[in-house]
Amino acid sequence: MTTTIKVSDELRDRLKAQASRDGLTIGAHLARLADADDRRNRLLALKTAIAETSAEGMESHRVEAADWERTELTDATA
Repeated sequence: MTTTIKVSDELRDRLKAQASRDGLTIGAHLARLADADDRRNRLLALKTAIAETSAEGMESHRVEAADWERTELTDATA
């Protein structure tokens, strides 16, 4: 299904030039832009969560991560 969106001629031309530069359709370019914004928002949420983590929570994470790093992968196959 396709739809029409209203954008200025200037913005349409910018998007078309950007898409063409990368060998994409405008639709594929817009999808890539949306994906990039989703990723930026996920990383911002992660940064916020880390900043809000208590010292005790950070220490607990450090200890658990160290335990996992020492774990031998005895069930791993080559």
